[in-house]
Amino acid sequence: MCEKRRARSISPAARSKIDRIWKACEDGPEIEALVHLATAKDGLVNDEVRQKAWPILLGDIASIDDDRVDRTAWHHLPRHKDEDQVRLDVDRSFIYYPKNETQTQLDRRKKELSAVITEVLRTYPMLSYFQGFHDIVQVFLLVLGVDDAAASVSRLSLLRIRDFMLPSLSPSLAHLRLLPSILQAEDAKLCQHLSQTQPFFALAATLTLYAHDIQEYGDIARLFDFLLAHGAVVSVYFFAVIILSRREELFDIPADEPEMLHSVLSKLPKPLDLEALIARTMSLYESFPPERLPFRAWARVSPFSVLKTTRGNFRQQTLGDGIDLFDKHVAQLRREQMMGQARATLWKYRRPAARVGLALFAGVVAFWLRKGGAEIYVAVALRRFWDTLRLIERPVHRVAATSFAAGPALPILSA
Repeated sequence: MCEKRRARSISPAARSKIDRIWKACEDGPEIEALVHLATAKDGLVNDEVRQKAWPILLGDIASIDDDRVDRTAWHHLPRHKDEDQVRLDVDRSFIYYPKNETQTQLDRRKKELSAVITEVLRTYPMLSYFQGFHDIVQVFLLVLGVDDAAASVSRLSLLRIRDFMLPSLSPSLAHLRLLPSILQAEDAKLCQHLSQTQPFFALAATLTLYAHDIQEYGDIARLFDFLLAHGAVVSVYFFAVIILSRREELFDIPADEPEMLHSVLSKLPKPLDLEALIARTMSLYESFPPERLPFRAWARVSPFSVLKTTRGNFRQQTLGDGIDLFDKHVAQLRREQMMGQARATLWKYRRPAARVGLALFAGVVAFWLRKGGAEIYVAVALRRFWDTLRLIERPVHRVAATSFAAGPALPILSA
């Protein structure tokens, strides 16, 4: 962790805020005060302050992080299955920032970026790399430096963006499923206008914490101040606010042109008024917290998702907690995949199964009727059997994401 230093040529207001941030970092730390300062205008001000504050916002505090690993041993660990993709993505990194560096300097940064990502993946081999992870890690590398980045990226991976590093895309899509509900709560007319458009347009931005789309280093560092200060669900609210901010533009596009709407929404507007968007995000989040969203959207989120596990006092979680939640989420995905496969089998053989089941059921009904006095039980059983037949007759294959007009949950998708 770097020592306390002050940047030159800053305003008295900025210097005062830096002093308050340092005090919040050193007194305890005072998490509530630090969250407020990271959210307020200009965030954590500069990288020297971020070097102290970001690990704290991630819960990387010596008193609770009792599951630290030997960060010098990763070189000797087995290769991770995704290292070839990491190499390809690292070769495409540092396109927009830092500026004015020589090719030699950029090559050194790429080598450091590869080392940080590989260390995290080899240390926690259950994690699945996704394209765009390198966009996130390069910001941490530039802010924290190569010596300190891996510790914070490990906590980020296991405790904040764990859903994106599971062996299935389904948990990532669960984040997108909240968008229709958030928009419905705030602007039902706009939600209806987007009813034929699936929210896949938000995947790249939310998956990479907007690092893939925002090209100015100062902007993405400022946005990370805000996102790291809050639970994972706030990132989805932030995208909802971006949609709301484009209301007039979106209404100029006919609702029956979902491809055009998708094309527009998949690109962030430029320039981004980050401070206004952040302020509106907090207002929207406080007005319509996840538990109050329509369509029972929040109830359908897995209890092991970071959307829920980063609610409350989540900074006390350890890396071991993250691994445990990862394993539980994977087990849930496997169960739901097995249920989906069983349902597909029922659908495939629905008519023969229904005929056999009906014959067996008729025999059971005849037996109970002969006993007499069992009419009420037979009626209940008939209703349940009828419901089962209707379930068998339902189609198995559905669209991969809910539309903005509808609120039903989606089936779990396999990787």
